[in-house]
Amino acid sequence: MSDESEQPQEGPSGAGLDWSNLERNRAGVPGGVIRRARGQGCMSWIQKVLEQIIDSPLKWVTPKEVAFVSVLAVQRYLLEEEPNDTVRGGPLYCYDVTISDGVYQEKCYLDPSLNSLVYKNILKVGIEMKISRVSCLYNEKRLGQGILCIDNVQCGRTLDAISLETPFRNRAHGVKPERPLRGGKSHYLALWNNEDPYGDIWLTDKQPKEHNFTNTKIISLSHLETTWTDRNDFPALLVRILRKSKLRYYGKPDKKTIEPYQTVLEVADRSGTVLVILWNALCPEWYKSLRVGLVLLLQDYSVKKSYQFRMHPLPVDPQIKSISTMEIGLNLRDPPTNIIIIPENQVKPEWKLPKLNYRFITRSELDDMPKDSICDVIGLLVFVGRVQRSKKKENREDFWSYRWIHIADGSSEQPFIVELFSTSQPEIFENIHPMTHFMCTQLKVVRNDAQVPKLLYLTTTNESRVFITDLNDQPYTNDTKVQNFIQWIATKTESGEVKNTVIGGYYPYPPVPETFSKYSSSVKVHSLLTPVSEVKKEIEVLQYREQKRIAIQGIITVVKYIPHSSAAESASASETYQNADQTSTSKASREESESQGRISTWHQYDRSMSSQCFQPASLSPSNKRRILQGPYSKPFAVPQAEASTQTYGTRIGMLSIFQRQESFGGKTGKILSDRWESQMWRDKKYHLIDHLHYSRVYPESIPRKFLFEHRNFLAQQYNSQPAKYIPPEERPPKLEDFKSARSLGHFEVTILGLNHDIAIDVAFLPMYSPEDVRTSQIDTLLTCMNYSCVYPQEVTDSDQSPDPKALAGDIIKAVTELDRVHIVGILDICNLGNNKVEIYLQKIYIPENMP
Repeated sequence: MSDESEQPQEGPSGAGLDWSNLERNRAGVPGGVIRRARGQGCMSWIQKVLEQIIDSPLKWVTPKEVAFVSVLAVQRYLLEEEPNDTVRGGPLYCYDVTISDGVYQEKCYLDPSLNSLVYKNILKVGIEMKISRVSCLYNEKRLGQGILCIDNVQCGRTLDAISLETPFRNRAHGVKPERPLRGGKSHYLALWNNEDPYGDIWLTDKQPKEHNFTNTKIISLSHLETTWTDRNDFPALLVRILRKSKLRYYGKPDKKTIEPYQTVLEVADRSGTVLVILWNALCPEWYKSLRVGLVLLLQDYSVKKSYQFRMHPLPVDPQIKSISTMEIGLNLRDPPTNIIIIPENQVKPEWKLPKLNYRFITRSELDDMPKDSICDVIGLLVFVGRVQRSKKKENREDFWSYRWIHIADGSSEQPFIVELFSTSQPEIFENIHPMTHFMCTQLKVVRNDAQVPKLLYLTTTNESRVFITDLNDQPYTNDTKVQNFIQWIATKTESGEVKNTVIGGYYPYPPVPETFSKYSSSVKVHSLLTPVSEVKKEIEVLQYREQKRIAIQGIITVVKYIPHSSAAESASASETYQNADQTSTSKASREESESQGRISTWHQYDRSMSSQCFQPASLSPSNKRRILQGPYSKPFAVPQAEASTQTYGTRIGMLSIFQRQESFGGKTGKILSDRWESQMWRDKKYHLIDHLHYSRVYPESIPRKFLFEHRNFLAQQYNSQPAKYIPPEERPPKLEDFKSARSLGHFEVTILGLNHDIAIDVAFLPMYSPEDVRTSQIDTLLTCMNYSCVYPQEVTDSDQSPDPKALAGDIIKAVTELDRVHIVGILDICNLGNNKVEIYLQKIYIPENMP
């Protein structure tokens, strides 16, 4: 967008190291490369390595002593193109890694060849690692400045605690505001997306101040619209902020803008509304302070014709004119804008500034809302999903961050299901948890009534804002719908809220349609079907918390039920997989490390601790049940008494809860009460080219019952990995110690490719509902391949808990009907970081429901 770029601004101060006079003074100076550790019990390993570099004729060295260092920060930024750069296809993000050897801290530049370790969250804060090769990178534009570069590492285990008291060896690295080691940018980016403000350049202290309007000439927006082309200077604008967009980062390697940010405000006076564009350095200075509802006095702004591709939000008030022919520009210069926040007590009624107009709806009203409607909601958070990411464009490094949440308002048994993307409010997005009063504005309705199950949820827009509210003295508390919510929440007891709230875990939403033809028309991918031979490649390119849905063809050949007793053992048995061998060094070792995700193991983590919140559908002909249809279904709680007092740390036997009773089904293969294996599998399994093992269920994949007293710990577990190390709470609990919101165990499903040369193991989580079946798909595996919302309900006296043994047997029997049948399996894949990948079978299609 050439018309929206700016000229370079004054660059930041150098963040490199002063390497002058090194030979004359090995003790160095503050900020120098070498500074002897005086008064310490041992010499700093970092200092030894730096001395070795100075003595080496090469630009790189292998440390004579390879010792563990701890990682305190991993920070990302965009590096501009340099004369010796090769042609690149997109932005190049670099990483500065702050390490500590127990004596000093040092900020180092990570060689781009190791970026994949950050992409997959292998190199992260809180771990120990060995650095086996380092080099120095000189800034040739400055005298005697260089940077310590990490060229090869071996990532180790997560440490229980790391001291933050060690000083920086180079004092310049501890100076505020922080600056990247390389390039001309003045700031770091958020680690996992570009929308969130990150770092100390983002100010929050802009306060309202009284203004003397005696000599201030003000022009209305409607008058400005008709005269701006004939003016050289513009009188002040007195407006109220009606909407505020999330941040847009438009930095590129070939652009020299220091702070390439943009945000859009919709402002209004008595005569109309107009868009105001806040540019570049004004964003870090003002973005966090400009809240919706504030009154602004704008001076020394620019006016230009509206950008033709800019999306205009729907009018807040149909009575107010929307001015779309021009837009207001605010910049640090050309001209330097003057922004004043007017105190609310100085706002006069005669100004007739429009008030904020909310569009609150209740959950009961959502059922009748048309597609793409815009609304606001307020309620109690009853489910908060983990943070996930999706790519903005293929073959690029830019991602959206999002999470699924459920909001209850008391008007319906069903909650609002909201796809919450980052709104440039990380202080809220990263800290929300169940039992919080939550408000979200400018949500769009997504629905498809022709799909089974019906699709109905809300998603954030570019102008959405989120608030954690106390419901007191807010401008919207007089709204009737808000008042009804306040009355409803007052009737809920604290104990009731605790029992019915869930956090984190795998969340299979949105549901896939009932037929493959509808599925194929709903997805936007280059290739609809992924060959089984390419699944490994799809997995290997996934980055941390990136979730992707693919479709594969194959034949189900093995199904095995994993009850809670077996799942508990998997937590301990799989510790071998998670030891220090998960390290990464050079390209070869990284590939070896990533391949560990294919290690064969059928041990799983899915041990349940409490009542069910993802409920499967029974397949028994004598006890037919309805498949759960997203937000329209009523979940059914299934308690598991035996597991209620156990934790993942408990070591119990691997014996199945079922007594194994073998029978032979002729051509269908061997059937056990908890396992089925086809004859085809016995014939083919020893002749495979590759067998991918991804049926493991990790602790992070399991939704947990929320405990308010551990809210900070639980919120941290299901957030993205932080960029800076956060010391843990004293004796923090383990995630496995928290009760699971699922209690029925899971299945391991082996799918053989159509060419019979590659197989893949995936996990399947069944879902149940106590109601009658309302679809024609009965007594096949298809009836349980659907979505159920995570909204736990208490078991009533009228509810009868299904027998897990019987339900598992129903599914096993259903699979035998699919022997040798070609199916299409819909797989949800997510990279959990640290070489952990989850793959869940979300649905299968068979020829009867494929075109």
